[in-house]
Amino acid sequence: MKVSNSSFPLLKAIFLGGFLSAIVKFGWEIPFPPRTPERDATNPPQKLLEQLGMSKEWSHYTYLYNENDRPIFSFIIHFGFSFVCAWLYYWIGMRYKYISLYNGALYGILVYVGFHIVIMPLLGIVPSPGRQPWQEHFSELFGHIIWAWSIDLIRVYVQTPSFLKV
Repeated sequence: MKVSNSSFPLLKAIFLGGFLSAIVKFGWEIPFPPRTPERDATNPPQKLLEQLGMSKEWSHYTYLYNENDRPIFSFIIHFGFSFVCAWLYYWIGMRYKYISLYNGALYGILVYVGFHIVIMPLLGIVPSPGRQPWQEHFSELFGHIIWAWSIDLIRVYVQTPSFLKV
């Protein structure tokens, strides 16, 4: 597949924005964990994978880093989601500028509502919104705002003329 020079900045933005935003969202959840330890025993990516037919043994498969178990398939889903959402943000943003309102905050709110209030509860991945603790709503809402802002930072960076000359 040949990549044109005009699409190269978009590909850089998707890679950088997806990667950075996934790390930002991980970092946000350290001081503001969205789920109780009991509900996080099987996190939403693991629950989704189990609903799709993956065994609990595989969905909870981990790798060891610095003597810490890390859930590899949860991370793959987490990063994949961020890459796809970064691409979607850039794609929509090229057509409808209002999606970047408040430097991506509007997009973050829309993703939060779409996934944590509508889609995931309907799929049974998380409880209905009224059965989720307020801390989960707080963490996910503001986490998605910061997450989308980091995607927008890369959009602005990549659109800067000096970046395009590199």
